[in-house]
Amino acid sequence: MKHRGRHRRRKRGRALRGVLAGTALALTAAATMISASQATVDEDPGALDRITSATELDTLRLHEDLVPDRDLNRLTAAMGRTVGVRAVLDDADRSLRNAGDCTDAEREALPVAPAADHAYCWDAADTRSWRAGAVTTSGDADDDGMWGEQRVVLSAWSRENLSRVAFIDATDPDRLRYTWVLLAVPTADGSDYRALPSPVSGMVWYQDKLLVTASGGLYVYDLHRIQRATVDSAAVGRAHGGWSAHGARFVLPAVGAYRGARPTGLSLDRSTAPDSLVASGGDRLWRYAFSKDPDRTGLLATGRADEAYRTDAAGLAGVLSYGSRWYVSDSAGPSQERGSLWRQNASGAETARCEPYGTHRCWSPATASLSYSEATGEVWSQSGRTLFSLGLNTIDSALE
Repeated sequence: MKHRGRHRRRKRGRALRGVLAGTALALTAAATMISASQATVDEDPGALDRITSATELDTLRLHEDLVPDRDLNRLTAAMGRTVGVRAVLDDADRSLRNAGDCTDAEREALPVAPAADHAYCWDAADTRSWRAGAVTTSGDADDDGMWGEQRVVLSAWSRENLSRVAFIDATDPDRLRYTWVLLAVPTADGSDYRALPSPVSGMVWYQDKLLVTASGGLYVYDLHRIQRATVDSAAVGRAHGGWSAHGARFVLPAVGAYRGARPTGLSLDRSTAPDSLVASGGDRLWRYAFSKDPDRTGLLATGRADEAYRTDAAGLAGVLSYGSRWYVSDSAGPSQERGSLWRQNASGAETARCEPYGTHRCWSPATASLSYSEATGEVWSQSGRTLFSLGLNTIDSALE
């Protein structure tokens, strides 16, 4: 039986169906000019090559390092009562713009083929000097696609030595509202916290845990341990008069980390038994099984890679796996306007083609991650200030 989290299962809400203004996304494909430099099709990455070497598989092993409960409880006692995702969403103070209100430049970040079904854009003033990173949703968290009564999207952003996550209430697809939560790491004795000083290119929300990539490995966050900031300042941690989260209303201290392999991309695969964490890095794709122990919700079973492949797809960014199919995206190169999206398996690789030059560089210029919600059939990603989704069936149809 699938884990339901600690929240009560509610009647499934309506699926996200963001309303796009008339021909907003169709115009994207028509308006976007694909330069002649993209006419040359890159080499087909071909089939995946399974890694069987025990020595090479061992380099992908992760070692779990959890923060002692006494240290976490010490920080909680000092900061006050923890809150959950619902309380964060109830305090949402910002809005995303619907597709019709996105600028032409923002719509150029959307894929040409396959085309996005829904799109939203971030406020430039709220994200200026921040770099967009990974995306995960309540479709990862629970198999009904909901967290309690709400449908939720999490979007990571980084700047210098700071990383934060937008908690987006996407229950009403016409009105996406969000607020910021700063990612933090508790000090050794649990008396304070510091910012997570690393970009977040991979992120998966599974059950009550949030796993994110970082320069030191994978950090683990417990979404029942979100804390309210009490001081609005640029400081992080203890500040005069209380606790500060660099202007965010909430802060989320890590409860542990996985050391060893350092993936750059992450996603969740619910087609395996048990559910698995999919990872990418360098020229490799691999997965770890999640634990089925009810006392270890959202944590890995062993940290040993259960399956691994080598791919010739260059410049891996986002990764997704479902069934026997692996989907990988790459970013645009210096002389290219767009990236590529490949579907690979043990037999070969497919990609979409788009006009006017028949190129396969039809995907978004830069997508750090791909997140699939099995409940809705949607794949979510973001590029720059543009957040978008499209059906996995839409992707498969375009790649065929």
